[in-house]
Amino acid sequence: MRFETTDGVIRVELDRPPQNLFSVELCDELTVVLNDPPPGAHVLRLSAAGDVFCLGRDRGGSTPSEVRAEAEALARVTRAARRTRLVTVAEVQGDAAGFGVGLVAAFDVAVAVRPATFRFPEVGIGLAPALVLAWLPRVAGRREAFWLTATGEPLPAVRAAELGLLNEVVDTREELTERVDEMVAQLRSRSPRVHAEIKDMLRAFGELGDDSALDASVDRLVVGSLRRTES
Repeated sequence: MRFETTDGVIRVELDRPPQNLFSVELCDELTVVLNDPPPGAHVLRLSAAGDVFCLGRDRGGSTPSEVRAEAEALARVTRAARRTRLVTVAEVQGDAAGFGVGLVAAFDVAVAVRPATFRFPEVGIGLAPALVLAWLPRVAGRREAFWLTATGEPLPAVRAAELGLLNEVVDTREELTERVDEMVAQLRSRSPRVHAEIKDMLRAFGELGDDSALDASVDRLVVGSLRRTES
C-alpha cells in the first residue's frame, strides 16, 4: 500500500495483485493514518491498482486467536474510517467483494465504474458474514441484505448506487479519475472543520431516535453558529 500526501489530500493506493486483498498489516497501516492523520490533511482518497478494487481479506488464520485477530483488524479499520476527521473517498475502478465492499460502505464518498460489481461470497465457503451484516441492513434494507449475503449474487454498480452504497457511477476508468478529481477539489474548497463536524453529527444522530436527534441537533446548531460568528 502506498501513501502520498499533497495539498491536504492523502492518496492511498492498494497494490496487491491480482485480488488486492487486505492483510492484518495493511488494515493496521490504514487505521493509523485514519486515526492520526498528518497535520493539514483533509481528504483521504483510496484507489487500487489493477483490474479489481478489493476482493476481501487474507484468510490466513487457523486458530481461534488468529481468526479473532484478523476480524478485530477489520473492525478497527472500519471503525476508524467512520470516526476519522478526514473526508474519505473511494475510487472504485473494478469489482469489490467482502471486506472490499465494507470499506466502500464505510467511506464518506464512493464512485465506481459501471462494470464494477459488489458481492459477498462468504456463503460459498459456509460462512455468515457477521461484519458485513453489522452495517449492510442499514444501507440496503433487511431483505436486500439477506438476499445478497444468502446467495452471493453480484450487485451491479448502478443498483449499488440506487441502494446508497455509491454516490455516482461513471462509464470508464478515465471518467472515474476525472470525476473523483472534481469531487476532491470541491471538498477541498470547503472547511475541514465543518466537514469533521458533519461527520460527527451524522454518526451521533444516527445512533439516536428522531426526537433525541432533534434535541441534540439544537445544541449542535447553537455551538456551531457561535463558533462561526467568532471566526
